[in-house]
Amino acid sequence: MNLEYFIAKRIHFRQGKKNVSRPAVRIAIIGIAMGLAVMLLAVAIVVGFKKEIRNKTIGFGGHIQVTNYDNNNTFEMNPIRMNNSMLKDIKAISGVRHVQHFVTKPGIIKTDNEFQGIILKGIGKDFDWSFFKSNLVEGEVIDASTDNARNDVVISKYLINLLGLKLGDSFYTYFIQDQVRARKFKIVGVYSTNFMEYDKMFVITDLRNVQQLNNWSEDQYSGLEILINDYDQIDRVGDDVFSVVGNKFTKDQDAYYSQTIRQMNPQIFAWLDLLDLNVWVILGLMLAVAGFNMISGLLILILERTTMIGVMKSMGSTNWSVRKIFLYHSFFLIGKGMLWGNIIGLSLCAIQYYTGIIPLDETAYYVPTVPVSFNWLYIGLLNAGTLMASVLMMIGPSYLITKISPAKIIRYE
Repeated sequence: MNLEYFIAKRIHFRQGKKNVSRPAVRIAIIGIAMGLAVMLLAVAIVVGFKKEIRNKTIGFGGHIQVTNYDNNNTFEMNPIRMNNSMLKDIKAISGVRHVQHFVTKPGIIKTDNEFQGIILKGIGKDFDWSFFKSNLVEGEVIDASTDNARNDVVISKYLINLLGLKLGDSFYTYFIQDQVRARKFKIVGVYSTNFMEYDKMFVITDLRNVQQLNNWSEDQYSGLEILINDYDQIDRVGDDVFSVVGNKFTKDQDAYYSQTIRQMNPQIFAWLDLLDLNVWVILGLMLAVAGFNMISGLLILILERTTMIGVMKSMGSTNWSVRKIFLYHSFFLIGKGMLWGNIIGLSLCAIQYYTGIIPLDETAYYVPTVPVSFNWLYIGLLNAGTLMASVLMMIGPSYLITKISPAKIIRYE
C-alpha cells in the first residue's frame, strides 16, 4: 500500500469541524471551481462566436474561390470559363465537399421612397442552399433549374425593412453600364443572418439573369465557390486548389486565380484571431486566482499539522515522503474543485446553448444570443492543463515542510 496516499486520504476525508484549515480549504475549492467554470465559459463562448461569424462569412462566399486573375477586388468581376477537366480535378481533391458556379454584379434597388446599393449574386442549379435555408425566415429558396424562377430573388430581412418591401412584392434594380439597365424582380424568400456586412449587400437570383446583364455566354462565370468538409484543412485544400488552377489559362487567355476565405476577408479573420488573446488573458487570470487560493490553503494545512510532520520525521520519514502526503491532499482538493467547476461551467453552457437566455445586440455582435460551442477536445485540454498547473503550483509551498525541525516541534510540544 502507498503509505503517503493512505495518510493523505485519512487527512482529507476525516477532517474535524474544529480544524482551523477547514474554511481555507473550502475557499480553495471554491476558487478552483469558479476559476474552471469561468474558463470553460470563456472558451465555449469565444469558440462559439468565432464559429458563428466564420460560418456566416463562408456561407456568402464559400471556403475557397477560383476567379479571373485580372479582377480588381470588386464585385464587378471579369468573366472566366471553367473547363470540365479542371472541375473534375478540383472535385477530386481530398476534403472538397461541393463546387458551385456564381456570378455577381453591383446594382441599385429603387423604390418610391428609398434606394440601396446591393450585390446581385447569381447562382445555378448546382448551388448548395443549406446555409440560406438555415437562415430563411419567410418564403422559399429559388429553383434555378426552371425558367419560371428567373426573376425570383431571395433578399435579406434588413433590405426589405429598409426599402419598405414584403414577401411577394416586386421591385426594380438598376445597373450602371454603358447605359443604365433595369430589371424587375419578385421576392420569393427572405433570409436573415444578422451579419449586417453581408445582409445589407447580397440579393440572390438565378445566374442566367446576371450573365444576361453582363452580356456573357452560358459558360462564363465570375468564378467557382468551393466548400470543404473541415475548416481546419482550409490552408491545405487551398494549396491543392492553387496547384490545380495556378499558371493555367482559359481559351480566352484569362488566368485562373484562387483564394481562401481567410485571404479574401483578412480583416474579419484577424479580428476573430484577436479574440484568442482575450481567452488566454482570462485563462491566465483564473489560473492565478485559483492557484493562490490553493497555495494559501496548503500553507495553512501544513502549519496546522506541524506536530504530525515532526513526529513522522522523527520516525524516519523523509522530507519528500511527507511532502507527498500534502501533495496528495492538494490533489484531492483540486479534483473536488474541478468536479464542481465542470458541473457549474458545463451546466451554464448547456442552459445558454438550449435556451439562448442571454441576448445580444445583433447590430453590434452579429448574433441574437450569446453563442456557445461544445468542443470536447478543448474542454479536455483545459481540464488537464488546470490540473497540471495547479499541482505544479503546490510543489513550491510544500518545500516549507523541509524547514520543519522534528526536535524543535517535539520539544515545543
